[in-house]
Amino acid sequence: MEELIQKALSSSNKVSSNSLIEKIIPVGGGCIHKAWSIHFQNGKRVFAKSNYIDNINMFKFERECLSVLKRFANESYICVPETLDLISYQNISILFLEWIDLKQCQQNVLGKGLALLHKSSSEWSKKNFGWEEEGFIGSSTQARGWKSNWGEFFVNYRLRPQLLQAKAWGVRVEDYEDVLIYLSSYLNDHQPKTSLVHGDLWSGNCGSTKNGLGSLYDPACYWADREVDISMTKLFGGFNREFYKGYEEIWPLNKFSKDRNDIYNLYHLLNHANIFGGSYKENSLKILKDLRSRV
Repeated sequence: MEELIQKALSSSNKVSSNSLIEKIIPVGGGCIHKAWSIHFQNGKRVFAKSNYIDNINMFKFERECLSVLKRFANESYICVPETLDLISYQNISILFLEWIDLKQCQQNVLGKGLALLHKSSSEWSKKNFGWEEEGFIGSSTQARGWKSNWGEFFVNYRLRPQLLQAKAWGVRVEDYEDVLIYLSSYLNDHQPKTSLVHGDLWSGNCGSTKNGLGSLYDPACYWADREVDISMTKLFGGFNREFYKGYEEIWPLNKFSKDRNDIYNLYHLLNHANIFGGSYKENSLKILKDLRSRV
């Protein structure tokens, strides 16, 4: 693979800056892609992700998400890696990104930066919820489309596709139509502003730079209720009081936002259940049962 990356880079001055490669080192890159640290002789360092050519749309989606995040991120608080190039070579695709040195997360700054991103994008937004192209959440597809109605969008473009996939392990969508109807109405009544969201905001997809800024990466963006990001930060842990304090200092959350945590996290739990199985199935069914009690 190192040899393939070297050959692919020979066609891209955007990445190499005409400098020779010194070494290519494998690094952690999650469970979908292989990841690499590329060192050039001029001292430059680049992050690369590789996958089979059939999965290039994942990289195209990530490139678009990073570009939009970068557009709305306040650079005094948040660093979003710049996309350097996307190359297809033989049977692989490679996404090259700016290398960012990370350290222990400065969570107050990260929280403020996320709030500023949500706020600035909401002021620009055209008020529709969704995304133009099909995206990805992990290895699953994330439905494209637009709706002016938040409840209808979240139910039919996020929850319903995951419930349909869950048929493979015994879930029948028709058994939960009453829950989906309720959730659509409930979320419509909430009437959130439309913000750009990271979309997959767990602790493994954010951090802090050596300069003390927050950093966001590995996104699954769309235009949504900003609370979907906040809810996910509470799903797997890793975010402390300083993060939420920083966020609230910039853009306080609605006092009923906690009531929507399980609704928004059901999307991620169903996705994990569909990909990994295990206890995610039981957790998904438990939330569905709890939500039915609200109907």
